[in-house]
Amino acid sequence: MSPILETNLFFPLIALSLLYLIISKLTTSSKKGSPLPPGPRPWPIVGNIFQLGKSPVHISLANLAQVHGPLMLVKFGTRPIIVGSSPAAAREILQIHDRALSGRHVSNPLQIKGSKIHNLALAFVDSCHDHFKRLKSVYKGELFSSKILDAQTEVRENKIMGDLVDFEGKGIGEGLVENIRKYSALGGIPQLADMFPILSGWDLQRYYKKLMDVFEKVCGIWADLIKEQREQRNDGRRDFAKALVESGFSHNQINAVLMEVFSAGIESTSATIEWALTELLRNPKAMQNLRQEFAKEINGDIIRETDLSRLPYLEACLKETLRLHPPGPLLLPHRAMETCEMMGYTIPKDSQILVNMWAIARDPKIWDDPLKFKPERFLSSGLDYMGANFAFIPFGSGRRFCMGQPLVSRVVPHILASLVYYFEWTLPGNLDPTLIDMTDKFDVTMLKEQRLCVIPKLRRPFIN
Repeated sequence: MSPILETNLFFPLIALSLLYLIISKLTTSSKKGSPLPPGPRPWPIVGNIFQLGKSPVHISLANLAQVHGPLMLVKFGTRPIIVGSSPAAAREILQIHDRALSGRHVSNPLQIKGSKIHNLALAFVDSCHDHFKRLKSVYKGELFSSKILDAQTEVRENKIMGDLVDFEGKGIGEGLVENIRKYSALGGIPQLADMFPILSGWDLQRYYKKLMDVFEKVCGIWADLIKEQREQRNDGRRDFAKALVESGFSHNQINAVLMEVFSAGIESTSATIEWALTELLRNPKAMQNLRQEFAKEINGDIIRETDLSRLPYLEACLKETLRLHPPGPLLLPHRAMETCEMMGYTIPKDSQILVNMWAIARDPKIWDDPLKFKPERFLSSGLDYMGANFAFIPFGSGRRFCMGQPLVSRVVPHILASLVYYFEWTLPGNLDPTLIDMTDKFDVTMLKEQRLCVIPKLRRPFIN
């Protein structure tokens, strides 16, 4: 169901929008510009909010795009939203007009005056200015470089083998996953100030305080570690936290960056693995093919990261999962830094820009039998994760390409391979896997609405 229709926004929305309408009528210019993209006729004041229906927003926008075209204008309240729903539109947004459209739409609670989050972490820096470039350099050099990732291979392997069946999350990270999920859910709740820019800066729904309560709980997990890193500047060790300290990052900056790293990694990784395992259970032939590949290519009782390059069917399963169930079905929202012309239409400055990757990935004009889980389609396609082919862009493209892709492409297939290699998976009560509810929900990450409940049975010796 659309988050907007699930919240109690109707009456405050009408009251506040009437005030906005009065003010905007007094300040609106009479000048006419070039044609805007087509779209559904907006209702007075509320725009197209109640035309979204009860489906998740990426599905509602995909349905509207089938009527109004691959580049579409909708309005959430008074804010214009430009939605690209084809590879051609995605290419215009993410490549041809990348500079002009590379701003980030930042939700109002994150940018409240005095915010401890706004413009401090990479994903939600509002423009690609010097701070963005500095952050990107640190991420690339100290967290996601090939050298760093290669050096940490053994750490990742030990964590996968050691924590694979640790369901309780004991130790320093206890409660981390739960609070990260709360944080993401709060960040995905519709805000009046996002729909009516005149209200920007006002925390009318009190979500900044709720976000900060969760934020402070999570940051408390690594507070002592950061303090220790500041006090021991020349101990010879260097990790990402140390790099942030030595780069002169403030306390608030480090907290914001680490929160971004953990929330992006935990949410997208767990969601992708859950969707992948679900699809393999629903498609026993694909599961059989994957296990045959393991039998042929894996020597011994342990899957190593170095084995992944010999497992093309595993990679195809992951790509097919990301096609059907992208963690960010609309990517993260861009913002027009300036007015520009695109595909014959005017894109107004400060418009929010969305790329409906979910719609592109299920378009029958692009994909054969698009609703079916068919990993074979990727075995000889040549499609990779780098965002050059706009029919398949799970990590985005251009300036805002996901920096975590090099790590994700190592960790996620390794975890998935370990789950399939070591365990048999059955459903409670011998439920028919084809009856698994595949409905999704979306706040910041696209998740299964009904979480997957499965019973593991050890297939082979589990060596730790």
